[in-house]
Amino acid sequence: MTVAATPLLVHPTARIAREPRLTHVGLRAALTQSLIMAQRGMLTFRHSPQLLYDAVLLPIVGPLLFGSVFGKAIAGSLDAYLPTLIPGVLVQIVLTSSVAMGVQLSEDIRSGVFDRFVSMPIARFAPVAGGLLAGATRYVIAALMVLLVGFGMGYRPAHPLGLILGAALVVFATTAMSWLFAFIGVTVAKPAAVQGMSMLVLTFASFASNALVPVAAMPTWLRHVSDYNPVSHLVAAVRTLGDSGSVGSDFAWSVLAALIVAIVFAPLTVRTLRAR
Repeated sequence: MTVAATPLLVHPTARIAREPRLTHVGLRAALTQSLIMAQRGMLTFRHSPQLLYDAVLLPIVGPLLFGSVFGKAIAGSLDAYLPTLIPGVLVQIVLTSSVAMGVQLSEDIRSGVFDRFVSMPIARFAPVAGGLLAGATRYVIAALMVLLVGFGMGYRPAHPLGLILGAALVVFATTAMSWLFAFIGVTVAKPAAVQGMSMLVLTFASFASNALVPVAAMPTWLRHVSDYNPVSHLVAAVRTLGDSGSVGSDFAWSVLAALIVAIVFAPLTVRTLRAR
């Protein structure tokens, strides 16, 4: 007499425990993958050029608008106000362009694009780093447009090469500070909320600085805020480079602040993205 084998019944809701597959990527391979992701971002700009409209149109509207409103009231004439206006607007507009990084990152997470990236054997920071490198294209375009508009308005820096170095400093600092908006993008669920929070941070940092008005004209408490505001140091560094071509303490403080933001928020962004 034989006994039939009883099949093993598994509860339909039971889950099979599996060890997560970890892929160790070397530094060189991670950098290569970041460049490939940056190329993906560049192709996005190529197929959707309207994503660059703000980097082209805002540098035209900003100097003309602020020059017309504040020129005569602050400096007595537009020509006298240009050495103060163009470096300040250069920093403001390029920083504003970095908000798109956090918004795009949030949209990629909602659409499931990053789920596909996670399933691939690539470095976890490569998609974010690639997006930041592609976003640097926006900053370069915005900086060049501001300089061209300023030249058309009559701005003639004493040291043109120093001003170009200042524009490069702004692009570098903005790329590093983009990690802050990338962190907001992976933390906040909806892209509209990401844009609102990022603009709140930028609005306070930009207008509580020496970008458009002299610090002496501010209330005492706001003057103290402006003194410690990294945007004020960045604007002062660009003005010094354009006027005398020298690298001062504001240049060093700007580079240091940019590096601190990148060092702090880059790992936070990657860790938060991995958790999501």
